[in-house]
Order: sequence, then structure tokens, then C-alpha cells
Amino acid sequence: MENKPTTTNFIKNIVIEDIQTGKVTEIVTRFPPEPNGYLHIGHAKSICLNFELADEFNGRTNLRFDDTNPSKEDTEYVESIKEDVRWLGFEWDDLFFASDYFAEMFDRAILLIEKGKAYVCELTADEMRTTRGSLTEPGQESPYRARSVAENLDLFKRMRQGEFADGTKVLRAKIDMSSPNMNMRDPVIYRIAHTTHHNTGDAWCIYPMYDYAHPLGDAIEGVTHSICTLEFEDHRPLYDWVIQECEMASQPKQYEFARLNLTNTVMSKRLLKQLVDEKAVDGWDDPRMPTISGLRRKGYTPEAMRQFAREIGVTKSNSQVDERMLEHFIREDLKLKALRTMAVLKPLKVVITNYPEGQSEMMEAENNAENPEMGHRQIPFSREIYIEQDDFMENPPNKYFRLFPGNEVRLKNAYFIKCNEFIKDAQGNVVEIHCTYDPETKSGSGFTGRKVKGTIHWIDADHAVPAEFRLFEPLIFDVEQEEGKTFLDYINPNSMEILQGFVEPNMSGVQAQQKFQFFRHGYFNVDSKLSTPVNPVFNRIVSLKSSFEVK
Repeated sequence: MENKPTTTNFIKNIVIEDIQTGKVTEIVTRFPPEPNGYLHIGHAKSICLNFELADEFNGRTNLRFDDTNPSKEDTEYVESIKEDVRWLGFEWDDLFFASDYFAEMFDRAILLIEKGKAYVCELTADEMRTTRGSLTEPGQESPYRARSVAENLDLFKRMRQGEFADGTKVLRAKIDMSSPNMNMRDPVIYRIAHTTHHNTGDAWCIYPMYDYAHPLGDAIEGVTHSICTLEFEDHRPLYDWVIQECEMASQPKQYEFARLNLTNTVMSKRLLKQLVDEKAVDGWDDPRMPTISGLRRKGYTPEAMRQFAREIGVTKSNSQVDERMLEHFIREDLKLKALRTMAVLKPLKVVITNYPEGQSEMMEAENNAENPEMGHRQIPFSREIYIEQDDFMENPPNKYFRLFPGNEVRLKNAYFIKCNEFIKDAQGNVVEIHCTYDPETKSGSGFTGRKVKGTIHWIDADHAVPAEFRLFEPLIFDVEQEEGKTFLDYINPNSMEILQGFVEPNMSGVQAQQKFQFFRHGYFNVDSKLSTPVNPVFNRIVSLKSSFEVK
């Protein structure tokens, strides 16, 4: 049974206090992605936090798309985000778009102008950047800051009517150009963009900025606890200013937590989109991508993802989490669920010379030794089999216990075999091994005459099902980036290895997203995009063992 959240954290403590003091009667959270790309594992942490926090206190969680930048947003991303949230095991109470509130946001901007709290500015982006000041120097007021209320109302309404070109005018909040917080130095709250919006079409040609739209969306929806990552901590004063000056009836509060950073992992939608656009990967759901869809295609389960999110916790200190921690939880989730079977990824033929030609028999094997309820299966065995190339060496080193000339090993669930000779091709590669078997040593027979130190897996050649296997390494290794280079220069050229091998005949007709443990190789998932019942493709999710321990 999956562990439910029981540990505490500073946000949960705030919620408990707010309930106990009567500050709130119902907890309302929201997950507010911008639909400008696919979600990654960092978003999974936020999804779990928002939904599970509300669930624990019988509250509500909304899914709201903060779609205020039409040039980068698309319905493809909207649908992918919905799918990811549901796949993780959550269902939102209400579905909203920031664009649903464009009319009210416009009216609130009019209110700000009427109060003398906003003005239309004609400085260029470069000019605004120059006059913004620095952390040690105050900014310079815009020459348009002293415009009258009437003039600002007239210009802003004409911006709305589409009279002006993109970039020629913006609406800025009038706050404090000498504030030590750069975000409070008359930030832009509206800009002109003659761009078709995925949700509102061409109804608008001016769009609110995120820092203006986000708090208004929270207030309109009655969100009580607006949870975001630490990079928005400096934006909180502006968040509060917008809610107060726009005279919103609801007063949500913003709380920040540390975002997830994983070793050997790119955690930026912008950079991930670059990987997709540059065709460095096979789309957003490439199994090497840290996107939720990529991890799903690789074979991760929602249970493992949720447990990982709980275990890393909620703190106010940024840190880096070892990727092996995520791998630990998928192993823990699959060890009792996955059928344990055999697969040969790099085949080498073995002929058992003293086994009768034309004869075959069935061997019995457990489907999962740690979960007897999964039962047993029958495996065919005959004169010719495949083993792994790595399970034979002509001149082995010390303590090599697999096949070599004169050595005997056990075939898992079958017999002892002994290597007598081998055949090489013209290039000197071993292409076939000849062995003999001992019929007294059948698995389950109780044979105790002698012991062998090595056990290897195999596939019966007559019944082998051809399959493709994809093994993964990190797409980009953690490195210190050199000047003049981008992260694309550090793509691992060996991030994917494709092998052609065989699986047991009971694997014929496997379906997408089925998961298996292949003896000695690790946990694998049937690829949802490339695999067919006739030509199965398996993605390795994770190897069998790791030195990593959860502390």
C-alpha cells in the first residue's frame, strides 16, 4: 500500500495554524502552469504539494493555466499538462485559464489608473532597462510618469482598441523607483501584442504580465495559500501590492519553497524546448527527458513519483537531490509488481551437443520470487539457446565464474552446462559455443552432487522473440560550463544505446507501458511510441541495484 503524507513541513504548519485560528475555513490551493511547454519532474513536486495539502485538509485545488503570453503558448501544452496531472493521480476541482479573467484584469488596470497607481509609458525596453537602476543605485523615473489620469485612461483604452504597434507603449504600475526591491520599480503590467491567443483568439491585443495577472487570478478564485518556488520570493511584495491596490475582496497569501534540482538533469522548460527544437531528442516524451511524459514513457510509475516528491520534502533552502534517489523509489515500487523474466540483449548462440535434436521440454520458473502470488510460468528449453556475449570469455580473469573453456555454470531454471569448444568468425569474434549438459542437474530436482559458482540467463533459440532494448545514461552531465559554450555542447553522445536481442516466448504480444524485471539487467518498460506486439521495444527504467540509500 502506498504511503500517504504524514510528515510535516513549514507550509503545512502554516495551514494548520490558519485553520486553528479561524483565518481560513477552507484550504484552496492551485497548480498554475504556463502552457508553454511540457511539465518536468520539478512540476511534479509542486503538483503533489498543492493537491495533497488540500486533500489532507479536505480543501480544493484548482488547475489554472497562466496563459498571458500568447506567442509561446499552445493548446498542445494545455492538453499535455492535463494528462500529466491526471497520470500523477490527481483531479482538479475547477479548471481555469488566466485568460478567462482578461476583462476583469483590464477593469482592475483602469482602477489603478484612476487611483493614480498606473501610467502609460513609451520608453523602449532598452531605455527602461537603463533607467531601472541597480541593486546599489535607485532607478530614474520615466518622463511619462507624470501623465494625467485622463491622458493615461485615454492611451490605455486606445492600446486596448489596437491603435498602437507592438512595443510602442506599456502600462506600468506607479510604485517606487528607489525601492531596494527591483520588482517594485514601476514594473510593466500590460504590453501590446497583436498575437492570436490559444484561448481568446484575436479578442485582445494587450496582455497582462505574469506578476500582475497571477495574484489577480489567485484572488478571483479565492485561493488561500499561493505556493510557489523561491525565485518568486522577491516578487511577493508586488503580489501583495497588486491585490491591495486592485481592491480584491479575497486576500490570498504567497508562500515560497525550494524548487527541485536533480543531478545530471536540466530543469528548465526553456532549455528542454531547445533540446526538442534542435532535435537533440525524440520529442518532449523522449525517455531521456526529465519531463513527466518522458519519465512515463521510460517506465516510471505515478506511485514512485509521488513517494519521491514526499520524501524530498518541502524546505526553504535550495539544494540538489541525487538522481539515484528517484531511481530508488521506482525500484521499491516495481520490486513486488513486475514480472521477473529473462532477456538476452547481446545474443551469443550456444549449442548443447548432447541434448537430443528435435527435443524440447518446459522449465518452471517463478514470476516473482518476492511475491509468490504472481505464480509461475513455463519456459521452453531445447538444444540451441542464446546467452549474453558477456557471459563467455575465452581467457577469463581471476574470479570470473561464467562460461569459459572447461568451466561449468548453471542455466537459470534449467541445467548445468559445460563449455567444450567455441567457433570464431573471420574477424576473430566468438559466434558460437558448444557445450554439454548434465541431465541430473535440472532445477528443482534436488540435485546436490556438486555446486557451481555461476548462474547465467538464457533464451531458447527456437522460441525466442526478437526485441529491441534501449539503455539510457544521463542526457547532459553536470559540468562547469566553459565560456562561449551552451549546455547543448555538453550533450552526452552515449545517452542511448540500442541493442537487438531476444525475450522469452511468453513476452510475445506485450502491450505499451507493461513493466518487467529482466534477470540481471534491470527494470524495463514497453515503449509507448515505438513498440508493437510483433516488434517489441523495451526501455530500461533503471538497473537492478544501486549503492544509494535513503536516509
